[in-house]
Amino acid sequence: MPPKPAFGPGTARPKSLGYLMFASRWLQVPLYLGLIVAQAVYVYQFALELWHLIETVFLHGDAPVAGAPSREVVVMLTVLALIDVVMISNLLIMVIIGGYETFVSRIDLNDHPDEPEWLSHVNANVLKVKLATAIIGISSVHLLQTFIRASTTPNDKIMWQTLMHLAFVVSAVGLAYIDRLLSTSPAEHTRSHL
Repeated sequence: MPPKPAFGPGTARPKSLGYLMFASRWLQVPLYLGLIVAQAVYVYQFALELWHLIETVFLHGDAPVAGAPSREVVVMLTVLALIDVVMISNLLIMVIIGGYETFVSRIDLNDHPDEPEWLSHVNANVLKVKLATAIIGISSVHLLQTFIRASTTPNDKIMWQTLMHLAFVVSAVGLAYIDRLLSTSPAEHTRSHL
């Protein structure tokens, strides 16, 4: 009888190594917990911005300060800052839930009525496209804030922000196109029917 090979089918060592590799996904859990802490920081930031808005509208007098932007501009910029915080918070939720579901472990919500509809068909490609579109939304808010302050913003800063925004748009379109190609490829079609 020939000696058993050190590595190969039926040996315990490669199987143990495979299980170790598979278990290493749990090392990402502290990262997702850290993002939950970041989410709490954004809730605090939102409360501060909301208080600033209430203070501007209801607690300050009607007389504008010389050289300061008008109250309407301040309100508009504060509302945009609130929208920015919410959009970044949405981005965090997508990364926390979608990333955990895709890379760590399934989240069994037992048909919970509040389950996000996108969670049922999330994968790494869908997550990338959703993140790219969320980044475009955040970039749009920042660009709008810059355009509102255009009179006090240097032209080169406006140009670079616009170019970066366009780069985000092109990247998102490219990711969506690649995702579409992958979802219609023969290999993907065969895998989905197995």
